[in-house]
Amino acid sequence: MDIEKVAHLARLDLSADEIAEYGSQLGQILKYIEQLDSIDIEGIEPTAHAAPVFDVVRADIEQPERRLTQEQVLENAPASAHEQIKMPKVIE
Repeated sequence: MDIEKVAHLARLDLSADEIAEYGSQLGQILKYIEQLDSIDIEGIEPTAHAAPVFDVVRADIEQPERRLTQEQVLENAPASAHEQIKMPKVIE
């Protein structure tokens, strides 16, 4: 791989020593990828995570004792007008 071309595309100004060092490191990375390519993965199901991931969501149960009235909500609002919560303008 042409390290100078990659550096140019990335807008990096590399010295000759850095080009040699990064070239060696990139070569090692590519050899490792070749090793991974040689592994037989036939019959192995692709996964997005190493362990199963489950969403933990509580049931949506109505709790009338915790319900606020419109007046209580408007009392807690920083500003209100016409029985609604007043919000700052976000569009110019």
